[in-house]
Amino acid sequence: MRLILVRHPQPLVAAGICYGRTDLAVADDQMAQTLEALSAALPRGLTLYSSSLRRCASLAAQLAPQLHSPAAIIDARIVEIDFGSWEMQPWDNIPRADIDAWARDLVHYRPGGGESVLQMAERIATFHADLLRRQRDAIIICHAGAMRLLAACYAGLSPAEMALQAAQRPHQIGYGATLVLDR
Repeated sequence: MRLILVRHPQPLVAAGICYGRTDLAVADDQMAQTLEALSAALPRGLTLYSSSLRRCASLAAQLAPQLHSPAAIIDARIVEIDFGSWEMQPWDNIPRADIDAWARDLVHYRPGGGESVLQMAERIATFHADLLRRQRDAIIICHAGAMRLLAACYAGLSPAEMALQAAQRPHQIGYGATLVLDR
């Protein structure tokens, strides 16, 4: 089974703002550039899955006809982490003690009272298990956090191991980038 993970285009948000589950739009030019690049690079006719957040769902809706794929299956399990009260706050305004508490427990701490990385890993693992049952190649349009966790799950890690691996390493997944998982 081959999974092609795609990160959404850059959302409309100022630099230095904490965002995860916030439903942000994408500038038209960013969407057009990403759509053009992906349309040329991705295989045709595969099932598309998408996060329910519009930065992913809008891309999926526009990409499906270009790839001769059915409409994307929207799945909330692959949305980005929920940063709770930290959402849309400048990182510099989040109390240092709170960030230090998260750094001490990257797996279980719930930033802003939102969701822990372990909680996100558990929902990603249920999505992955459903994909395995279907045994079909697919394109998954989601977020950097979801991509990292899906790759760890695909490699056979448990949710706790997925969370630890994702939390310990900074990502380098660009907007509109793809990651191919192939067995």
